[in-house]
Amino acid sequence: MQAIKPFPTVLIITLLAMAGYSQSCFAVETARVISATPIMQRVGLPQQVCTDRQVEVQGQKSGAGAVLGAIAGGAIGNSIGHGAGRDATTAVGIVGGAVVGNNIEGGGPDTVQTMRQCATQTVYQERVVAFNVLYEYAGKQYSVQSPQDPGPYLAVQIVPILPSQPAPVVIEKRRMPRY
Repeated sequence: MQAIKPFPTVLIITLLAMAGYSQSCFAVETARVISATPIMQRVGLPQQVCTDRQVEVQGQKSGAGAVLGAIAGGAIGNSIGHGAGRDATTAVGIVGGAVVGNNIEGGGPDTVQTMRQCATQTVYQERVVAFNVLYEYAGKQYSVQSPQDPGPYLAVQIVPILPSQPAPVVIEKRRMPRY
């Protein structure tokens, strides 16, 4: 005769007992859904909003007018001045010619550019956050709040509520003191 090893036997019996106990604690039944009313909530969502606008930009000067004006002004100043004053009149002619030449050149053609301006705005939307569900089970109506629409049927878990036993009352007998 072969000896039974106590540990595996105890483990198997314990697991079987726990499986039987967990199966007997509750039951899953199906209830008919009468209504599922969505619960709406206003939710703020950040959203980037952009607008395009047309902007006229002045044409840029090339600088050629200032260069040509400086050359012409320098030549005129150099021809007007005599002796030690010639350097001063040449310098004044260069500066004055550059200013006049730049003004005469004018700008290039004006252009139109599209400028995009973007900003983050909060946009509010109505969203379903849950459902108030009214269902019928065993001839009675119940309600529950569900995170999603349960559909036509709802799985309900039936858990027995066992009556609690009152705590035992212990009465001590005391002896009367003798005087």
